[in-house]
Amino acid sequence: MSPLNIKKSSASHSAYDLHDPNAVLIETHTLAVVVDNESGVLARVIGLFSGRGYNIDSLTVAEVDHAGHRSRITVVTTGTPAVIEQIKAQLARMVPVHAVHDLTVEGPAVQRELALLKVAGKGEARIEALRLAEIFRAHVVDSTLESFVFEMTGTPEKIDSFAELMRPLGLREMARTGVAALSRGV
Repeated sequence: MSPLNIKKSSASHSAYDLHDPNAVLIETHTLAVVVDNESGVLARVIGLFSGRGYNIDSLTVAEVDHAGHRSRITVVTTGTPAVIEQIKAQLARMVPVHAVHDLTVEGPAVQRELALLKVAGKGEARIEALRLAEIFRAHVVDSTLESFVFEMTGTPEKIDSFAELMRPLGLREMARTGVAALSRGV
């Protein structure tokens, strides 16, 4: 029996790997799901993912239409192209769901995340943390003699990069909101 080859991709690439025809392509997709803003809807959506073993990389929820009692759930998930299609179809069949948009395949989209990072350090490490924060456009929102709390927004990749640079400088704690996304244009 040969091992399963997995090739990770970010977004709508071909499911065929020209170098290894046995590779299974795993894609990352951002889904925007418009739902009724009522008790239990988020639990039902999450239940769909957990009950079928689908992974959620990021999840954000907020009311977007107060008068219409609608919320938007933004889910970043991974899977093969067939699994992604199955997720979208199963979400669309749920009663409180009004729309399912795959922002990854519908065209260009803007994706942002907010992060708070606590970095403790003294001397040169403290100065370097401030210098890197300026480069990444992170803002100091709290400062003590021992630590800073930085606030930054950007793509998940930008936040990951900043966090990796902060680790050796004394990254102690991090909180992230998850991805918020909208398609570009009209």
